Amino acid sequence: MNSLNKGVQKAEVALRWDPSPLGESPHDLDLVAATYSVEAPFGEPAYVVHFDSRSPDGTIILARESTTGQGFGADEVMTLEFDRLAARYGRVVVGVVIQQGNGRTVFGDVVNASVRVLEGHREIGRNDFAAVPDATAATIGEFVRGEAGGWTFSGTLAGFDGDPQTYLTVMGDPAR
Repeated sequence: MNSLNKGVQKAEVALRWDPSPLGESPHDLDLVAATYSVEAPFGEPAYVVHFDSRSPDGTIILARESTTGQGFGADEVMTLEFDRLAARYGRVVVGVVIQQGNGRTVFGDVVNASVRVLEGHREIGRNDFAAVPDATAATIGEFVRGEAGGWTFSGTLAGFDGDPQTYLTVMGDPAR
């Protein structure tokens, strides 16, 4: 029997931050999403979507990518289409990574960094990273497919201190 509650069908994650002060190296923040199968909802992701990539089936797309924080409104936007995501996937974890090309940068160094999660025009999540000022990356939440097939969002901020590549392999761990 199908549920009348379809859950989150399509979501948009929007990341913004202010440009670095004049004379300082630009901050480069990136949205990332890790997709996990129903059989293995933790551990190694089935695939990861980040800058210059998209999901194999086109259901998760990074539509806008900034390397400086310059622009109006959101600097990076990721769209997730859960109504099209194959039934073999049961969990999608979304995070933000700070590129470390110009020395160690943490969220406390980035002015006005914030992320919003929208379902249509309704905000279902928001965070400003104030709780993880010493982190170089952070998980901002997860989408989980329920038994009836509908998706729900849980906004849970968890900081990470390390290189971006390592973060991609652990961002969905339950201990985070």
